[in-house]
Amino acid sequence: MRDCVRRSSMSGKFFPERSMIMLGHARTPVTIVGLGSMGRALAEAFIDADHPTTVWNRTAAKANPLVARGARHVEAVEDAVAASPLIVTCLTTYDATTEVLLPVAGALRGRTLVTLNSGTPAGARAMSAWAGGHGARFLDGAIKNVPSAIGADDTQLYYSGSDSAFAEYENTLNVLGGDISHLGEEPDLAALYESAVGATLLPALVGFFQGAAAVQSRGLQAATLIPYTVKWLEMIASVLPVFAREIDSGDYTEPMSSVRLFLEAAAWDEEFGRETGVDVSWNAPLHDLVRRAAEAGHADHSISALVEILRKPQTVA
Repeated sequence: MRDCVRRSSMSGKFFPERSMIMLGHARTPVTIVGLGSMGRALAEAFIDADHPTTVWNRTAAKANPLVARGARHVEAVEDAVAASPLIVTCLTTYDATTEVLLPVAGALRGRTLVTLNSGTPAGARAMSAWAGGHGARFLDGAIKNVPSAIGADDTQLYYSGSDSAFAEYENTLNVLGGDISHLGEEPDLAALYESAVGATLLPALVGFFQGAAAVQSRGLQAATLIPYTVKWLEMIASVLPVFAREIDSGDYTEPMSSVRLFLEAAAWDEEFGRETGVDVSWNAPLHDLVRRAAEAGHADHSISALVEILRKPQTVA
């Protein structure tokens, strides 16, 4: 991560914003646009931290539980934007956010827009330009946890975009999770890191699901895998710094695990699938990547040399 990355000065054990409650200091009013499961969790966190919280959603009934907790619901999105200096949107995509806010874009002037949605770095750049064109400061954010974890000390969120906006609203945003970072002024960095980090999710989950199907083929419970899988994931986490150093230096010549080792293991994966009656065909593209690395001269190099192959994607005919 860049040298300019700024981590919150607040540990997960102490929230100055929350401590102000006892001192009687005013809280920043916040508007939440979008009340899906994550949007509701965000609103609940702001309400619990005593921020005046305005909520809006296309389906108005979704606001009822939040109103019961102290939120203010408005029917018009223009009123939602006008209610607060800090507008947090939690819709599906940047396009969905633009669609909702476009009719009231003039009301964004002088406010800060924070987007917490899925999308690409290009989408974040376009959203930043759109918001800036309407006089708003922009922060894009990524939530690296599930709705039930919002507000917890170890819940990670990272943002990119306006330095001044993050400095002004850092305390307010910190109520959403105790592990908060600002990646830099470029508006697309949060989306870049979210996609880069998120790339590990589906392969890891499918690997677990494959293992679950395999042990169930022997009449065993998937739950029996958990303590061993967790240890395995912890081991993987422990070696990531080594792989990162190899990738950053471009030196793969002292491998902990070589490309050749993974190439030879491909046959075992296929045999394991036949023995357990589990479809392991999702491994084929991974095995192909390993084979291409060996053919490129990396057979006796670290498995991290796969990065060199990933940098040269195959052309689809």
